[in-house]
Amino acid sequence: MAQRYGFEIVKRIPHDVTAFTQGLTVHNGAFIESTGQYGMSSLRRVNMSTGAVLQSTGLGQQFFGEGSTVLNGKIYVITWLNQQGFIYDAETLKETGTFRYAGEGWGLATDGQVLYMSNGTNMIVVRDPGDLHIVGSLSVTMDGSPLRDLNELEWIDGELWANVWRTDLLVRIDPKTGVVTGVVDLTGILPQSERSATTDVLNGIAYDAKTKTIYVTGKNWPWIYQIRIM
Repeated sequence: MAQRYGFEIVKRIPHDVTAFTQGLTVHNGAFIESTGQYGMSSLRRVNMSTGAVLQSTGLGQQFFGEGSTVLNGKIYVITWLNQQGFIYDAETLKETGTFRYAGEGWGLATDGQVLYMSNGTNMIVVRDPGDLHIVGSLSVTMDGSPLRDLNELEWIDGELWANVWRTDLLVRIDPKTGVVTGVVDLTGILPQSERSATTDVLNGIAYDAKTKTIYVTGKNWPWIYQIRIM
């Protein structure tokens, strides 16, 4: 059985409620955030103290932005149904390239060597960051059964963490076996009193490896939360 974990909130950082968060990463003292929705998809650099958007670039009207990650000075961003990803310079947010892939794009993360990509199923595909070809895959299971709806991904101290879509759960995945070793239940992190008609699901995990700090947010949420796992 996967071990169960709780959480406590360390602090709240204001978050743009118009941001339909799809990817969240810490890079050089700022959040890199990718957002979705047709006509509103963007890539942003966000102040980690104030939540202010420091820089932003649009993906184009026809694209529905999804997960993102930073590796070797490049930001990789995928899209939902377009079967196209983008590469940006991590300092300037200027687009430097594109790539193609089959199927849907949901979440993206890196261990510093390769890219891990989810598509809403229980499969996570491993890609080479150079030409984005597939170098492996993970079939994710929890307590012996396939775990579907894996969404935003983050690499945290040798584990692959994932949001499970339409839940308040984070799962901790062994990247060698695909087995879920732990479940973090974030139920109640955003109280009902702070939700509006546009508040959507939990989505967005970021890890600051320098400070060993975990951050989470959601689509159109008013806060990014720094949390401690209990």
